[in-house]
Amino acid sequence: MLIHARIARYFFIIIDHDRGNIMTVIRQQDVIQSVADALQYISYYHPMDYIQAVYRAYEREESPAAKDAMAQILTNSRMCAEGRRPICQDTGVVAIFVYVGMDVQWDASMGLEEMINEGVRQAYTHPDNVLRASIVSDPAGARKNTRDNTPANIHYRIVPGDKLEFKLAAKGGGSENKSKLAMLNPSDSIVDWVLQTVPTMGGGWCPPGMLGIGIGGTAEKAVVMAKESLMDPVDIDELRARGPQNAVEELRLELMEKVNRLGIGAQGIGGLTTVVDVKIMDFPTHAASKPVAMIPNCAATRHIHFTLDGSGPADLVPPKLEDWPQVTWQASPSARRVNLETVTREDIAGWKPGDTLLLSGRMLTGRDAAHKRLVDMYNKGEALPDGVDLKDKFIYYVGPVDPVRDEVVGPAGPTTATRMDKFTDQMLEHSGLMGMIGKAERGPAGIDAIRKHKAVYLMAVGGAAYLVSKAIRKSRVVAFEDLGMEAIHEFEVEDMPVTVAVDINGTSVHETGPAEWKVKIQEAEPVEVS
Repeated sequence: MLIHARIARYFFIIIDHDRGNIMTVIRQQDVIQSVADALQYISYYHPMDYIQAVYRAYEREESPAAKDAMAQILTNSRMCAEGRRPICQDTGVVAIFVYVGMDVQWDASMGLEEMINEGVRQAYTHPDNVLRASIVSDPAGARKNTRDNTPANIHYRIVPGDKLEFKLAAKGGGSENKSKLAMLNPSDSIVDWVLQTVPTMGGGWCPPGMLGIGIGGTAEKAVVMAKESLMDPVDIDELRARGPQNAVEELRLELMEKVNRLGIGAQGIGGLTTVVDVKIMDFPTHAASKPVAMIPNCAATRHIHFTLDGSGPADLVPPKLEDWPQVTWQASPSARRVNLETVTREDIAGWKPGDTLLLSGRMLTGRDAAHKRLVDMYNKGEALPDGVDLKDKFIYYVGPVDPVRDEVVGPAGPTTATRMDKFTDQMLEHSGLMGMIGKAERGPAGIDAIRKHKAVYLMAVGGAAYLVSKAIRKSRVVAFEDLGMEAIHEFEVEDMPVTVAVDINGTSVHETGPAEWKVKIQEAEPVEVS
């Protein structure tokens, strides 16, 4: 029977005289504060193991375009650590793995799920570093934004002990949307499936990143394992140095090598490094089954581990700024400055895939929800809202973070362009748009529409949102304010860096770049002499 309790240095201790055990008590406020602090922490601090891995890839990279993209990612990362602002405008869907000790005692009136979601709510509405609310309720219907990024996706495991351990991540939608699940036959090759599947993911998951793979169990078990594996640190170089000790480690090394030999590269535009690590978890499965799930982590890899032992909230120690690589992105001398106020159809006809541009002038923004509304208005013959004049203009696919203090706008990196492909033909036909700006490749429907209307598609770097926001000099909402981060803004930019991804003839750098680098990598491989 529990008969005595005392407090010492904020450490709650319960003595069970029947069993002679001392058990810690976890306080409700400590859970809430720890979750809130952790989500703020990972919004602006990359895991240093990931940053060091990207830096090693940057030093090895031979593709100028991929090297430039990684320079933007590394520069953006250090800027966010210094300014304590989000690494990416997509501040993610919260995924949490909680390992609950069987002997944990509670000083709480809320359930654990309620505590966690209150921590999420406080983190995403923090006035000093507002994080973008991206979660919508009624996903098959109205899709109304919850405004505070709740609820989190929580996975529990009951384990021995009297501690509460958290593995917490904020997962961007662009990479999450590239998740894959296959129910392979027992005799099928996992390597073959991965190598066939990764190219279909394009660049929308913002490589270089990591692949998390779950093998076995059942369908849902494999997916959860794939997600959980991404919580581990980058350690592929250490594994390579000491050598594999089991079949899973052998598979990690084989996939790491063969995926990078695909030549997909940073941002999917071709290069030597597509992944900086491959993580695998496995579990026994049915004799007739081989479930395999694969989930990528993007350039905004964000996760943290902490343990609560009853002594108070988690103590999250900031990394040292001097630990960041000394890489500062600068525009290439060959970059072309473009005035968006005077650019003409004749001008864009001379742009080639891979060209670097620095944009200055006014552009409008719009992503999924705004596109749907605009197309619905076109279909009904309705006039567009005042301020939405797209003729001979550029539209930027972005949902920015709200500004704080003296900011014009918060981090404002691009969203995945393929989601707008279904609207592109109508938008180009009715609006007179000259071009679009987003991240990653365009699909067949988007490219066909671009070719048909002699427009262009430009790519900004996913994972460089804070860096991009510094090019935005003015911002105002011009339409659909009720859509929150999906409202249409007018941005005035100065020297915003982009790459020509699809030219007026429909030639895509996301097709030509990886094809070129796959050949280069194969040609550079040493020939075996028997």
